[in-house]
Amino acid sequence: MGETVPDTMAAIRIAEPGGPEVLEHVTLPVPQPGKGEVLVKVSHAGVNRPDCLQRAGLYPPPPGASPLPGLEVSGAIVALGEGVDPAEKGKRVCALVNGGGYAAYCIARPEHCLPVPKALSMVEAAAMPETLFTVWHNVFERGLARDGETLLVHGGTSGIGTMAIALAKLFGLRVIVTCGSDAKCAAARDAGADLAINYKMADFVEEVRNATDGMGANVILDMVAGDYTARNLSCLAEDGRLVVIAVLGGAQSTINMAGLMMRRQTITGSTLRARSDVFKAMLTDELFREVWPAVEDGELRPVMDETFPLKSASLAHTRMEAGEHIGKIVLEVG
Repeated sequence: MGETVPDTMAAIRIAEPGGPEVLEHVTLPVPQPGKGEVLVKVSHAGVNRPDCLQRAGLYPPPPGASPLPGLEVSGAIVALGEGVDPAEKGKRVCALVNGGGYAAYCIARPEHCLPVPKALSMVEAAAMPETLFTVWHNVFERGLARDGETLLVHGGTSGIGTMAIALAKLFGLRVIVTCGSDAKCAAARDAGADLAINYKMADFVEEVRNATDGMGANVILDMVAGDYTARNLSCLAEDGRLVVIAVLGGAQSTINMAGLMMRRQTITGSTLRARSDVFKAMLTDELFREVWPAVEDGELRPVMDETFPLKSASLAHTRMEAGEHIGKIVLEVG
């Protein structure tokens, strides 16, 4: 028979653009899965910086997506839309979603779901998709990172940063990170970083050059942009790849193109949310083949920060924006 799905659910709504206090705990109708979609009864939902940007009115959801925040969930599939394989029902999954994760029920696409192995807790599972998809695509697909190379990651203790450390070490890279305090540097080293640089106390350009015998990093994963771009290129190796995934330091950069040409450097970047369902399905499939065995074996786990109840989503956002978290912040929903 399976579980009876109620008509209404608890959810977090953005009342109006603003600070964490605009997140409202409300009762809303349970969404109905459309063609090719599934309904997930949410156990946990990951909290990500794009959620904070959406709340502030700076990152609107793509057309057709739920207006509720939340880009990743864990839970069980409890209802199927037209055309979905009946075998999907009842599966424990974690999923990358276009929105709607901060709710007791969320729409997902089965081809964007990954199975949750018994050894992985549901709270950890909810902390995986957004960072895993982002790091895999940007470091390994766009950045073309390969074993033996050196990866520089800015924001080494963020959810993205800690996942980048874990994935890079899994695939044989040397990892250098920057962090804003000695305590965060220690946490990054605990997470597996080979070198952690306190950017408030030292010039990361000089430190990276020294650590690589003057060669520079082969790949840089950057969330800052702004005036970091020129500095990144200064410590990027010949034929190195700079991959930009956020612009926390500003969207405009001035760079020396002659230097870039002489060193044959590449600058690229991406955002994930607006990509097509087909692209995300291909990414899910690749992660299932290349990375998920390490999750099943217990080799790959997210670094976890704090878990908050759904109704305290505003506190979760406050913690994220304070910048003191180490790893992933998660909401407990179910």
